[in-house]
Amino acid sequence: MLARLSIRDIVLIERLDIEFSRGLAVLTGETGAGKSILLDAFALALGGRGDAALVRHGAEHGQVTATFDLAKGHPAFTILAANGLDDRDEEDAGEMILRRVQLADGRTRAFINDQSVSVQTLKAVGATLVEIHGQHDERALVDAATHRRLLDAFAGLEKDVAALEGLWDARRTARAALDEHRAGMERAAREADYLRHASDELKQLAPKDGEETSLAERRTTMMQGEKIAADLREAQEVVGGHHSPVAALASAVRRLERRAGSAPQLIEPAVKAIDTAINALEEADQHLNAALAAADFDPLELERIEERLFALRAAARKYSTPVDGLAALAAKYAADVALIDAGADRLVTLEKAAGEADGRYSAAAAKLSAARSKAAEKLNKAVGAELAPLKLERAKFMTQVEADAAMAGPQGIDRVEFWVQTNPGTRPGPMMKVASGGELSRFLLALKVVLSDKGSAPTLVFDEIDTGVGGAVADAIGGRLARLASKVQVMAVTHAPQVAARADQHLLISKAALDKGKRVATRVAALEQDHRREEIARMLAGAEITAEARAAADRLIKAAG
Repeated sequence: MLARLSIRDIVLIERLDIEFSRGLAVLTGETGAGKSILLDAFALALGGRGDAALVRHGAEHGQVTATFDLAKGHPAFTILAANGLDDRDEEDAGEMILRRVQLADGRTRAFINDQSVSVQTLKAVGATLVEIHGQHDERALVDAATHRRLLDAFAGLEKDVAALEGLWDARRTARAALDEHRAGMERAAREADYLRHASDELKQLAPKDGEETSLAERRTTMMQGEKIAADLREAQEVVGGHHSPVAALASAVRRLERRAGSAPQLIEPAVKAIDTAINALEEADQHLNAALAAADFDPLELERIEERLFALRAAARKYSTPVDGLAALAAKYAADVALIDAGADRLVTLEKAAGEADGRYSAAAAKLSAARSKAAEKLNKAVGAELAPLKLERAKFMTQVEADAAMAGPQGIDRVEFWVQTNPGTRPGPMMKVASGGELSRFLLALKVVLSDKGSAPTLVFDEIDTGVGGAVADAIGGRLARLASKVQVMAVTHAPQVAARADQHLLISKAALDKGKRVATRVAALEQDHRREEIARMLAGAEITAEARAAADRLIKAAG
């Protein structure tokens, strides 16, 4: 429910803070006092369209803050969680603050619990919190999808709808798998000869990922080895061949070692140095032999490598793919051929699964449609019982449930729309088209009373739905607003004293002159019992309040209980 509304610098409102309670709150006041401004400001906080004209003259921006106390599991928490805006568990009850800043240049900023949000998110949350209805603003009744949701709520079919949505998703998944497989088979069948030839050719070629790179590197190494092989052999001949100095050096070392006993200090350093040279030459000889072995190749191998590269690159050109993509292409063609060969069995399996999913959905949709038709009769009877006191005794309310398998969707096969017949002998039709403004408001009120807290936002706002009626009809409207307020919070802007008399909270909207009459500002005052009687008397008598008007106001208040 709405707990508090704070408005700053919106049109004629400089600073306004209103505390709301449960039950029925009425807003009264002279025409032009600012009731519409108050509702426009409230709508702005709920995600309504912004307008620079809303900012009070001389102010840089206006601001509206609406604070709500919500029960466990309210859909608004789900929306916040889906947008990553609140870390509270959606099952928790708690406070939710919607704030909208309207800048003088036309831009707006939106916040929920002091977290910046898009206007679309604010509007989505606001729609779960408040419904605003008036003679020219029955948005909740325009969309036929809303009618279906309201009928489901009246009949308690929400769980059945949720189950049907799951069956719809399963049906869609099964059909998508079948369609994909069937399209693949049709594509493969059209290209069967080409696919078989290509698959056989690539299978015989047997390309491997990275093969082109490894073959090219091997060919480069072999071609480079051919050029330097002669130099490597010449160097090896010098270091380890017939002209190698190793034998002479080894002989010299042996002679010096025989003399080492007589003059070790002279001979040992030279022996060590020659030994080091011999070891280095032997190591160089080993490296040269290894290099020669690596550079040595079979010309036939080089020829085979070049032929393989030619075959791979020719296939790549033929199939318009990089050489490294041939292996994947070969696998794809093999799979397509397998689809042709074995796809028929798979198709039968998928067709059976899709048929079973269709059957489960269709059976559940038909059962739900029957339940809706049965509930529609009960809803018609319940709403019809509310019409006579609202001076619609000759009117009929009809819930049209049109079942058509061609309209199948997540919520079933039904199109639900509220129709009315305003007078006997007239053609019935959609409520939005057939009913006049005043009639439409009363049909709406009757429907809301019947639905009570089902399928409704926790706060309902009715903007002058009693316009053009009086006496017993106005009293009937007041009684139904009070009944509705026993289940949800109701706010009503009214000019009918019979409605005002039933209020749990009475707010008087007025204009006050400021700065010696240079400007005016809208004020809102919560009326206590005496002042409330005075305001209702004014609504009865007009500008001059008489004793008779005060007595009549007393009677209305007492009659309202």
